[in-house]
Amino acid sequence: MHLIRPFAGLRPAAGRAAEVIAPPYDVLSSDEARTRAAGKPWSFLHISKPEIDLPIGTNPYAPQVYAKAAENLSLMLSAGILARDPARCYYVYRLIMGGHMQTGLVAAASVADYDANRIRKHEFTQLDKENDRVRQIEALNAQTGPVMLAYPNAPEIDDILARSSAGAPDADATAGDGVRHTLWVVRDAEIQARLTRAFDTTPALYIADGHHRSAAASRVAAARRTADPRHTGEENYNYFLTVIFPHHQLQILAYNRVVADLNGMDAEAFLARLRENFSVGKSPSPVKPAKPAEFGLYLAGQWYRLAIHRELIPVNNSAARLDVSLLSDRLLGPVLGIKDLRRDKRIEYVGGVRSLPELEKRVNNGGMTAAFALHPTRMEDLMAVAEAGEVMPTKSTWFEPKLADGLVSHVLD
Repeated sequence: MHLIRPFAGLRPAAGRAAEVIAPPYDVLSSDEARTRAAGKPWSFLHISKPEIDLPIGTNPYAPQVYAKAAENLSLMLSAGILARDPARCYYVYRLIMGGHMQTGLVAAASVADYDANRIRKHEFTQLDKENDRVRQIEALNAQTGPVMLAYPNAPEIDDILARSSAGAPDADATAGDGVRHTLWVVRDAEIQARLTRAFDTTPALYIADGHHRSAAASRVAAARRTADPRHTGEENYNYFLTVIFPHHQLQILAYNRVVADLNGMDAEAFLARLRENFSVGKSPSPVKPAKPAEFGLYLAGQWYRLAIHRELIPVNNSAARLDVSLLSDRLLGPVLGIKDLRRDKRIEYVGGVRSLPELEKRVNNGGMTAAFALHPTRMEDLMAVAEAGEVMPTKSTWFEPKLADGLVSHVLD
């Protein structure tokens, strides 16, 4: 069994990509998705967020939601908006956001290699989110949300992707956020074979974004394998939808934190506690950390630059060395009493393209008391955590740009 293989993708018909592609299902609320899809009958949100076509207030996990997704998929197929390629292909996928460009390969990746940890993980998953993806996959008999993977240094793969994306794309669409999505179909059997062989020599792939989608694909494969008396391992359900990028092209943005209170302290007492573990200096301008182990703090209308004492940075634990861990272990937990980052209502997260003025706004408007700006997690650190079999804290990475839902889907027949 190969690490990856080509597949007959389900994708927008020629000239339809701009009408179809949509943000990932998990970055929009139901209300946001309803607004985005208004007046757009062929938006993929009707499949990925099908509650928008049901009465407001419908539980997004209700059985009728998944049934509506299947109904909407069938409608888009019968209307010729979506069509399936007649033969197995690879697809080169390029995203351009401002001055940033990344080019990867859309491929079906081996569930067996995911289960064996050759496709490395770095996050825990939540059962309710896994269950949602399992129900969605089963209702559609397809994986529609791609998992973003990274491959380590591989010049041969880089070269094949560059050559395969040199001509006119098969699909080219700019989304509402200004991100351009372009796709080239790789039909040539020899190029496909070269890509397959090149990835077979890759020691590991790394999940960047999509832990719940990959876990759900594994569960669906296990269930179908058990129920299929003719199982061979070659069935489509043994693979899952991925886009694989060179690790050095992926862009991780800061995932900042805002807190509701200072755990009973006033500002001066809080700053005094911080000086036990950090150097603290006032800044005349907003602080965007320039390097790891440096933080910005916005408090009472003033920015501060924090730098953790070097002797407090662990030497051997990859996850504990991350800035998100240092902030939690040396400040949020012991000083503010925020120990459960998933459930504590006193902390919220501001990720991605939202800038430092957004942190100021959250504090100045009175909803939050303090904000912390972090240096983005580096891909090399993510890979080191995955290699060590460790787990990153919640809200450690924000990848931008996001993959589009609906550009290519993987049918499980």
